[in-house]
Formats: sequence, structure tokens, C-alpha cells
Amino acid sequence: MAKKVSTKKAVETVETPTILRPDVDVAVEKRLVALYTLQSVDSEIDKIKIIRGELPQAVQDLEDEIAGLNTRIENFTAEIKETEAANKQRNVEISEHQEQIKKYQKQQDNVRNNREYESLNKEIEFQDLEIQLCERKMKEGAAHIKELKQHIEAAKLLKSNREKDLDAKREELLSITAETEKDEQRLLAKSKEQEQYFVGSDERYLTGYKRIRNAARNGLAVVQIDRDSCGGCFSNIPPQRQMEIKMHKKVIVCENCGRILVDDDIAAKAKAQLEK
Repeated sequence: MAKKVSTKKAVETVETPTILRPDVDVAVEKRLVALYTLQSVDSEIDKIKIIRGELPQAVQDLEDEIAGLNTRIENFTAEIKETEAANKQRNVEISEHQEQIKKYQKQQDNVRNNREYESLNKEIEFQDLEIQLCERKMKEGAAHIKELKQHIEAAKLLKSNREKDLDAKREELLSITAETEKDEQRLLAKSKEQEQYFVGSDERYLTGYKRIRNAARNGLAVVQIDRDSCGGCFSNIPPQRQMEIKMHKKVIVCENCGRILVDDDIAAKAKAQLEK
């Protein structure tokens, strides 16, 4: 007769399966913490730059404009000197033409016939025309010099106003910089320190981080998942994708914007890292 197995015993021998989270890849987790820590530091630096606003660029623009005005003034001054030198030379030429006229007039007193007289008369007329041409060019040169001097005065006035604006902008920038310089230097040092983590084969992650950060308008390359969405572009992250991010098995990027995605656990560890 077959032996009967009790139901109770059979139930006890059935094992209930349990779902266990796979072991976290420690190297990947450290990499993600380092990336988010670096992002946190760089974001703080960005905030300081926002406080300064467009002042550094405004200062640079004014410096460039003043340099351009100085060059313009120098060019106008050099042109004035060239025109004055040309007018002096024309004065010399006028004196030479006048001497030639005197010479030809003296020769006319000793001519033997009308032909010689008319020939000398034409030479005198030619020299007179040359004098008139020099005088006309000298008048044009004098008018040009007057115009250039007006341009110089206008450039100097504009330069003076721009220098006042520059002094005000520099003073404002120095005031803001003095307030934030200490924090900025500390954060820049911290950023460089974090970058030292990415050596060897991990350097590609730093390169990728910088590429994404430079392309992002808000400077965010590493973001948390916020309400089931990417913290950068706010596109929805599917549950399965979120699960993969929480496993810390690999570096995962947003399929929409390309930013690196991390969960709250990585953010918390990065915060702890910064507080050390």
C-alpha cells in the first residue's frame, strides 16, 4: 500500500521565492557619486557667476571699445601729420615754381623774337597752374586736417565717457568679486580635486561630463530623477529605467537630453561627501 504524505508536510517543503536586489557595482557607484559631487560643486560656482551677471563681459566690451578709440585717435593723428607734411612739401614746390616764373620772366627781357617770347610765356603759365594746383591741394589738406581734428575731439569725448563707465563697472565688479572670491576659490579648488578622481579609463566620464555640461544651457550634466522625470529636461523616465538607475550597475543617461541620471541615494552620498 502506498504511503500517504500529509498535506501539512508537503506545504512545508515548498520554498517561497524571494526577489533580491543584485549586488551594487561599487566602482560604478563611486563614479556616480563623484560625478554628482562634481556637478554640485560646479553648480555652486555657476551661482556665483550668475551673481556677477554680465559685468565681466560688460567690462571687457568697454575695454575693447576704449582700445578701439585709442587706435582711431592714433590713426587720425598720424593722418594729420602726413597731411601737414604734404602741405609743407607743396609750400616748397610753390616756392620752386615762383622761382621758375621769375627766371622765365627775366629771360623774356632778352628774347630775340616772338616765338621765344611765347614759349617762355607758356612756361610761365604752366608754372602758375602748378602753383594753383598746389594751393588747391593745400586748402583741401587744411580742410581735411580740420575734419580729422573734429573726429579726434569726438573720439576723445566718447573715450572719456566710456572710461567713466568702465571705472563704474570695474568698481561694481570688484565689490561683488570681493564678496564671492573666497567661496569661488574654495569651490574651484574642490572642483579640481573632484576631477582628480577621473584618471585612466575613467577620464572618458569626465570628458563626457564636460561635453554635456557645456552643451546644457543651465550647466547641468548630472541630474536626479524628480517625480519620475529627468531633472534636466523633465521628460518621463519609465519605471524599468528607474529601476536600472537605482541598481547602480552602470552610468545611465536620459534618452531625451543625454544628461546623466542618478537616484536619491547617490545624491545623498554626494552631499555627505561634500560635508566631509
